[in-house]
Amino acid sequence: MGHKFAEIAFTPTVKKEQERSGSRRSYARMEEGDAHHDRLGAREAAFISERDSFYMATVSETGWPYIQHRGGPAGFVRILDDKIIGFADFAGNHQYVSVGNLQTDDRVSLFFMDYPNQSRLKLLGHVRLIEAGESKLLERLQLSDYGARIERGMVITIEGYDWNCPQHITPRFTQAQVLSMVAPLRNRVAELESTLADLSARYQKAIV
Repeated sequence: MGHKFAEIAFTPTVKKEQERSGSRRSYARMEEGDAHHDRLGAREAAFISERDSFYMATVSETGWPYIQHRGGPAGFVRILDDKIIGFADFAGNHQYVSVGNLQTDDRVSLFFMDYPNQSRLKLLGHVRLIEAGESKLLERLQLSDYGARIERGMVITIEGYDWNCPQHITPRFTQAQVLSMVAPLRNRVAELESTLADLSARYQKAIV
C-alpha cells in the first residue's frame, strides 16, 4: 500500500500530464514511499483542530463539483480518531446543495487553510450524515459556547491526505489575530498618551 492520496488523485491521465510536464519521476517516488497518508498524525490532527474554517467540495448528480465554505470557532472540526473527523453542520441559507449531493455520492474533498503561515492540508474522504436521532455521536460534535443552530453532523472517514505547496498563498489574518498583534502598540500608545497628559498638566501648573 502506497501513498493513499496519490492513489486516488493520480489517475492515468494525471500521470500522463506529469510525465509530459517533467514531474512524474518525483511523484512516482512519493507513491512508492512508506508514508501512506490515510491516518492522521499528530501534526495533521493539531493543524485541523486549530482551524476556524475549511472548504469542502462535493459532486452533484449531474457531475458538477460544488465547493462550500464551512466555518465556526477554532476547533469546531473534531478529531474522533486517526481515521475519522467530524463537525456540526450549522444552519445556513437552506439551499442544502452539499447535503443533497452527499445523499447520492458521499465523497468529499477538503481544503484546510492556514493563511498567516501559508500552509494548507488537502483531504479526501467519505461522509456520513448524522441526524438528530443519533444523539450520542452528535453530542461529540456540539459546541457549548457557540450560538449557531445545529441541523445535523457530518462525520468523515479519511481515505487520504497530503500537504500542499505553500506557494502563492497570500497571508491573511483574522480580526482576533490582528488585535493580538497590535495590542502591544495600542498599550504603548496609551502609555504615551498618559505620560503626555501628565506632562501637560504639570506644565499648566508651572505657568500659572
